[in-house]
Amino acid sequence: MKSESLSEVHSSVRTDKKGWKKILAFFGPAYLVSVGYMDPGNWATDIAGGSQFGYKLIWVLLMSNLIAVLLQSLSARLGIVRGMDLAQASKNAYPRWANIPLYILAEIAIAACDLAEIVGMAIGLNLLFDLPLIWGICLTALDTILLLYLLNKGMRIMEVFIVSLVFIIGFSFFIEMLIVSPVYSDVAHGLIPSRLDDNALYIAIGIIGATVMPHNLYLHSSLVQTRKFEHSVAGMKSAIRLNFFDTTIALNLAFFVNAAILILAAAAFHVNGFFHVAEIQDASQLLNDLFGKAAPTFFGIALIAAGQSSTITGTLAGQIVMEGHLNLRIQPWLRRLISRLLAIVPALFTIVFFGNESLGSLLILSQVILSLQLGFAVIPLIHFNSDKKKMKEFTIKPWVKVLAWLSAGIIVYLNISLVIDEITGWIATAGDYRMLIYFIVIPVAVACLALLGYVFIQPFIPSKRIKQSQLPHGEAMDIGALGAISYQQVGIVIDFSGNDQKVIKSAINQGGKSASYTLIHVVESAAARYLGKNTRDYETKLDIENLTKYQNYLKELGYQANIQIGFGNAANEIIKISATREIDLLVMGVHGHRGIKDLVFGTTLRKVRHKIKVPLLIVK
Repeated sequence: MKSESLSEVHSSVRTDKKGWKKILAFFGPAYLVSVGYMDPGNWATDIAGGSQFGYKLIWVLLMSNLIAVLLQSLSARLGIVRGMDLAQASKNAYPRWANIPLYILAEIAIAACDLAEIVGMAIGLNLLFDLPLIWGICLTALDTILLLYLLNKGMRIMEVFIVSLVFIIGFSFFIEMLIVSPVYSDVAHGLIPSRLDDNALYIAIGIIGATVMPHNLYLHSSLVQTRKFEHSVAGMKSAIRLNFFDTTIALNLAFFVNAAILILAAAAFHVNGFFHVAEIQDASQLLNDLFGKAAPTFFGIALIAAGQSSTITGTLAGQIVMEGHLNLRIQPWLRRLISRLLAIVPALFTIVFFGNESLGSLLILSQVILSLQLGFAVIPLIHFNSDKKKMKEFTIKPWVKVLAWLSAGIIVYLNISLVIDEITGWIATAGDYRMLIYFIVIPVAVACLALLGYVFIQPFIPSKRIKQSQLPHGEAMDIGALGAISYQQVGIVIDFSGNDQKVIKSAINQGGKSASYTLIHVVESAAARYLGKNTRDYETKLDIENLTKYQNYLKELGYQANIQIGFGNAANEIIKISATREIDLLVMGVHGHRGIKDLVFGTTLRKVRHKIKVPLLIVK
């Protein structure tokens, strides 16, 4: 199994072109990353910030965008130079006891991001088609199919699809700006930094979490590896430069979209006296009341486009994090389903117990959670780009390092301030539940802070190098002297499908006349599933007769052979018979069906392969 990040599309996009074609060949990864900077979670924080504080928080958006450009360019540099994503690099750099919580925190961030996307999609469907929110949330589980389809079509097709959605978002907000007509001199004043009080700090941290997303750092370091470029000093320098252009253009487009949302909220709501609009549904209704049906229509279209594009990139990030930190690879559809369920459950819980009106608060909370995870991704990223032994001439310059650590410091300081303020507030209002905060919440917060401190300090401590394998099943070993392997008990799975002759011949070639052969067949009739060994139906009788014919044929040729019948589930019976008969080699034929037929008829071979503890020879 390949160990590259996103191995199915690794180095799949050629860049051996000239002029503008070469530049365009590198453009794409940052656009996939940029959709995470304009997902529905951004909408919630931008709308809340714009309605409550007018244009005063635009400078927070600008600062967040500048930090994002810096950190995403570092992420791209890591992927290009080291040839590994941020999760893989973390696994190599930190011990297992630190990697597991880092993985868990990354998964929490992805779940929080996914939560924002499904809520946004559901709200968009509700605005355009009046579909109940609870049904819209359930419907978002089906986008797994779209992701798998796009991955099968290749990286370029996926990038074109995402860029098309970004265009829809941008065009929709361009129309919104024409409808709302903000005062642009007031907008310019919002670019001047101002002091943040408690409420503004909470919203500002949500904006930072919604803008600089931790999962995007993992994603970008992997996506840049989809480009096939020359891995020389000159080739990597060219790749870094072109990816920086890609990052700058894409994230500045995302900034204009985010700024448009905040400006829209400020011009439409704050100016008209609506200071506490945090719900996207309320925003749409107010737009309808103030500016007519066109405004909420484009609002809903952009919201669906933002949710769908973000959910695709969030899935890729989840795959990267799981493979990088745990060396665990599962089917893409299963990974998608797990991610989606982790997000759907809290959203459904919120609707059922707190009502539709609580979804806006849930969206803002999800973005604050994202911001709280940022330090655990940003600090390792800066360390890896500062490592002269690994990065060599591509180590970041001192002034870049200063800016990076300053950005990390701002993020960590704001997050610690928020956590202290929130816990203090909880203690003041907890009443009888105060002890839960002292014994659960505070220890967890202290543990996270200790882990963050370790992640920061560990690279500065001289210690024995931590060696981690990036191969999902380990590294190559010294195989020693080669010699023939002798099998004594060979199991042959018979299914009377027409492959029996090849399967039996292949088994005999492995064991020769010194081995004993067990012919295995499983009766899967309805009677066999219920009656087991007591089955005496016609199918069982016929199968025993045919199996005996094979046994006699082998005996005539001088081979030791016996038969063994199983009843019910084929995979389970084969595994059980192999164990009881002490089989040391099992020979099976493939069933010859795939895809939907696997779901209908089952996947015997796959289950047997993972359960038995002896060699398995598969004959096609």
